[in-house]
Amino acid sequence: MLTPAHETALVRRLKEHDERAFTEFVQVFQHQVFNLIYRMLGNREEAEDVAQEVFITIYTNVDTFRGECRLSTWIYRICTNHCRNRIKYMVRRHAQEHREYQDEMARLQPRDGHASAPTAGQVERPDQMAEGRQMEKLVQQAILELDEEHRTVIVLRDVKNLSYQEICEITGLAEGTVKSRLHRARFALKEKLKTVI
Repeated sequence: MLTPAHETALVRRLKEHDERAFTEFVQVFQHQVFNLIYRMLGNREEAEDVAQEVFITIYTNVDTFRGECRLSTWIYRICTNHCRNRIKYMVRRHAQEHREYQDEMARLQPRDGHASAPTAGQVERPDQMAEGRQMEKLVQQAILELDEEHRTVIVLRDVKNLSYQEICEITGLAEGTVKSRLHRARFALKEKLKTVI
């Protein structure tokens, strides 16, 4: 982690468009940025793409950083904004793919109206699950099933361990709104996990 003096110097060098400063900046923040985005999106390739977009946004917009909040808070705000946009895009893309799949299935439907028997999906039995890793996957999947506004607050608070003040600065929400969304998100997460544990 950077000391405040090092952070200030790094931001100054970034504003001067020092490419070595940008390389250093990426090295310092790449894991934090990727982990947050991956938790929000749940897809490694999408997270890698969005992380690249985030760093490009930071590089091209570093002049807008005035130091009124912590640098990490500003970075997380950019990350969550990019994630919101990507989630909307992924929802639209999924709907389009689903329509195309339905069209293809209708085209392949036998003329007598009888479809072939569906194949059984691969469902892991509880005795096949590795406890810790499987629980992590279940929690991550449950987080991904939350709507975007609840997913954002639970990742920022319970995964990234940010303070309410930092979350307010990142999301632009009032503290009461953050707390109520977090309460609803935790309740929804608990309910989702009840069905799979």
